[in-house]
Amino acid sequence: MNVADFFSKAIAIGIEHDPRGPEAVRLELARVRKEYDEMKQKDRDFFDIDRLENPYSDSRLLAGTPSIEVKTVLLGIDIDTGELLLADRLKERGVPIDLVVSHHPGGRALANLSAVMAMQADIVSSFGVPINIAEGVMESRMNEISRRVMPINHTRVSDAAKLLNLPFCCLHTPADNMVATYLQRIFEEKKPHTLDDVVELLLEIPEYQEAAKVNAGPRVFLGSKKRRAGRIFVDMTGGTEGSKDIFESLSLSGVNTIVGMHLSEEHRKEAELRHLNVVIAGHVASDNLGINLLLDGILQDKQITVLECSGFRRFPRS
Repeated sequence: MNVADFFSKAIAIGIEHDPRGPEAVRLELARVRKEYDEMKQKDRDFFDIDRLENPYSDSRLLAGTPSIEVKTVLLGIDIDTGELLLADRLKERGVPIDLVVSHHPGGRALANLSAVMAMQADIVSSFGVPINIAEGVMESRMNEISRRVMPINHTRVSDAAKLLNLPFCCLHTPADNMVATYLQRIFEEKKPHTLDDVVELLLEIPEYQEAAKVNAGPRVFLGSKKRRAGRIFVDMTGGTEGSKDIFESLSLSGVNTIVGMHLSEEHRKEAELRHLNVVIAGHVASDNLGINLLLDGILQDKQITVLECSGFRRFPRS
């Protein structure tokens, strides 16, 4: 398996487990293809050609030669120049690192983070929120995130990877899709009665057990342990935190409890106003779960070594 194969397989698995369903993703890719085909050449010069096959703007190959065979991967939740220097130092000591993988986006993937947030409208629509409301509130939030990331020095880390001649990629939404779909299925199958039951179910999962050992485990964020969980919405994919204005519609559509990675204070206040229960599973723990599920699909019987760094812990299931 080379670098390009590794990355392409990750995207394919992310599509397969997309909460919207693979068919909805294929329709979106067809729309992008039509948009590209109708473009004038001057516009095509600035078009991100990866969008034709990869629906996740926050996941990209950022540096390196795609044809390099992968035997050892250094993987972290966040990869900065320090982790790239760590990879280079390990190589000097004889560890043959062929690919560095970050979960959180960098480079051009970070610059276009807001684009992937459009999928959140389809996800909340599947829970009963009218699509016109979902798209309306998401549009302003996407613009806000776009403005927020605009001043960032996006290429700083990918530039370092190029100078060190290290293949480097980020896999954000594909991994987040895995954890969102996995947990949603667990809650729908096991139907936890109380918020305490929700937390206990999470603590049966190795990634959340590990997080609890370092005081970063799941906990009830809004509501009390004995409150009934009711209908649960797992909110863990689609770039970053959505619009707080969607909470009213979710509540009116019959959602009682949100299980998320994190929640800002501003969003917490709005969720409380709408009488929603919130369980925070944990950011890094949830990222770990999504990445591990994704790796299980990518690696299968491949003899590839995964080195842990920057908050990542490998828990294989296959």
